[in-house]
Amino acid sequence: MTSTALIVIDMLNTYEHEDADSLIPSVRKALPALQEVLKRARDASAPVVYVNDNFGQWRSHHGELVQAALAGKHPELVEPILPDEDSLFIVKARHSIFYETPLAYLLGQLEVRRLVLCGQVTEQCILYSALDAHIRHFDVTVVPETLAHIDEELAQAALRMMRTNMSATVTPLNDVTFEPKDP
Repeated sequence: MTSTALIVIDMLNTYEHEDADSLIPSVRKALPALQEVLKRARDASAPVVYVNDNFGQWRSHHGELVQAALAGKHPELVEPILPDEDSLFIVKARHSIFYETPLAYLLGQLEVRRLVLCGQVTEQCILYSALDAHIRHFDVTVVPETLAHIDEELAQAALRMMRTNMSATVTPLNDVTFEPKDP
């Protein structure tokens, strides 16, 4: 049984939005840790699920979103964390990774009970996704080094809320492990 999945939230981004200038420095800082957590999950053959905003493009699929992100203003923030051929992909329209997406069903099919959330934005999509995971009885792990924020003060408050109100494990990258898939 697979018990842990890595969920990569909103990292396929064109950075052509009003908060981009505030977000980009935090994304740059998070990239090495994001690459490391992706490597650990992939090395353990744990499911890696990219859940990404569709930017209002209802006819888009993940390939188009990847191409748009690579053609955006900061492809250097996208290239290091691109989905590989084994990655799973879900498009979302709102802040939560669960809101009107098939993610809960997919995780059930994969027999996942623990989610490691990474990506952007800590005080928005990560926070709301952690809440929705908690109310669906998933164990949530959040690794601050793998998260990008717009407002550092709000991001710190969001991490406290996840820990206190949602029973999330907020832990350093060095403490994150993924169980190998059973054969």
